[in-house]
Amino acid sequence: MCYNAENDDRGKKWKSLKFNTALLHKNNGGDPKTGATLTPIYQVSAFSQDSAEQLERVFNNKAPGFAYSRISNPTVAAFENRISALEKGIGAVACSSGMAAVTMSLLGILESGDEVIASSGLFGGTLDLFGDLEAFGIKTRFVEDFTPEEILPLINERTRACFSELIGNPNLKIVDLRAVSAAVHQKGIPLIIDSTTATPCLINPGDYGADIIVHSASKYINGGGNAISGIIVDSGNFRWDFDKFRKLKKYEKLGQFAYLASLRNGIWRNMGGCLAPMNAFLNEVGMETLGLRMERSCENALRLAEFFERKGITVNYPALPDNPYNKLCNELLGGKGGAILTIRAGSKERAFRLINALKLATNATNIGDVRTLVIHPASTIYAHSDEKRRISAGVYEDTIRISVGIEDCEDLTEDFRQAIESL
Repeated sequence: MCYNAENDDRGKKWKSLKFNTALLHKNNGGDPKTGATLTPIYQVSAFSQDSAEQLERVFNNKAPGFAYSRISNPTVAAFENRISALEKGIGAVACSSGMAAVTMSLLGILESGDEVIASSGLFGGTLDLFGDLEAFGIKTRFVEDFTPEEILPLINERTRACFSELIGNPNLKIVDLRAVSAAVHQKGIPLIIDSTTATPCLINPGDYGADIIVHSASKYINGGGNAISGIIVDSGNFRWDFDKFRKLKKYEKLGQFAYLASLRNGIWRNMGGCLAPMNAFLNEVGMETLGLRMERSCENALRLAEFFERKGITVNYPALPDNPYNKLCNELLGGKGGAILTIRAGSKERAFRLINALKLATNATNIGDVRTLVIHPASTIYAHSDEKRRISAGVYEDTIRISVGIEDCEDLTEDFRQAIESL
């Protein structure tokens, strides 16, 4: 089953609640002024205060309240609080997109001359971002497998972060969080994990040592494919060396909250990558069915992967017994491999023909929708990556990525059956 809130020691009130119950009730106070069960959409740019003195206090974080939606907004704050609670974090910062969240999570601590160690099998947009950071004097050292054996030899006096996706998209490699976090923490380095494809339903990475958790909330958290957004959650695990992480030095007195304070008062605030109130509201509506959707999508993904195996098609899915990451899938994710799988069609031309023959699955560049989506990654999201990067990401000329939705699985398998036979 999904994460059990009995493990949450941050609030005794929620300790007996399972995931779907906590999802609806944990940190969800609605609107106490009107009794609305969800925080309304505060679609405004600015908030007035009773006096200039009060606005000064709010603006300078010396009093609770809101001043300007780029800095904070009640609807966005409600979404942040609920995700932080689900991830058992000490706080969260919402962003305008998943890529904005990845960018801000890194720039919150990095300076020119710093280095990052990252998995080479990342989402194409994230790989492109690391290329862009080079222009600002930030170097990335890539490892083929995100393991202590490959990471530790690359750590030096300039290393300031280690970054990976928990379940690679689309190579579907799973990070051994316990082993990696223990290794990098010995060197005083924080572990930043993109947990988009796992979601809080399957795992809380902070329980296994991750320090900063990032989600593209546009995906499974939203669920309906109707709002672009991202979020950064601080697990509160990492003990910052403020002489080493100089960008956080001015917030040293805040201790474990220094990273969040630095984001809110620094790079995140100044870059302007805030989440729109409407999108925050859509995410709140969507996330309330996250547990139900993930259960169904993971079940469908496993059954679809088994169908491809029976058809003799090369399929990659962590929950299959012979998959090299099956052991970690069972240990970390309760045996659920997520809702993404990939297949090999034999050639680019056959991949295109198979995609074009599908009648239910939608050819679109997204994951986490309630609908099943397919894409040819090599010609789309990895079009800007060289062959080495594509192969590290598990992307070949004949690869098809499938984001499995919540349709009746019999209809999905029939759709793929007729498409395969049309070849």
